[in-house]
Amino acid sequence: MTGKEVDLAAVNGAARASSGVEHGEELLAFTETLMRGEPATAERERLRALLSAEAFVDLAAVIGSFNTVDRIADATGIPLDPMMLAMSAEVRAQLDLARFASSANTTTV
Repeated sequence: MTGKEVDLAAVNGAARASSGVEHGEELLAFTETLMRGEPATAERERLRALLSAEAFVDLAAVIGSFNTVDRIADATGIPLDPMMLAMSAEVRAQLDLARFASSANTTTV
């Protein structure tokens, strides 16, 4: 939306330092540590030094919200609506999301 190029492969572990997202490497490290259920003390402190307090709270809210909404949608089998299915096809292919078992809940366009 901003016109800035980003490398989506960074979320799969590739090209983290050159993702094109400001503080992308630190953001991914923090998110991955949280998602593994591990204490993210070091990662949190690195981000707190880089982000404003407001931005850090927003980051934590986005991670928590996405985790919750995504898990609910997956657990209940809520399919993508046709418009989102079509709009996300390229991104889903780039991220190889079909490798996850839950991709069986997503129909093809």
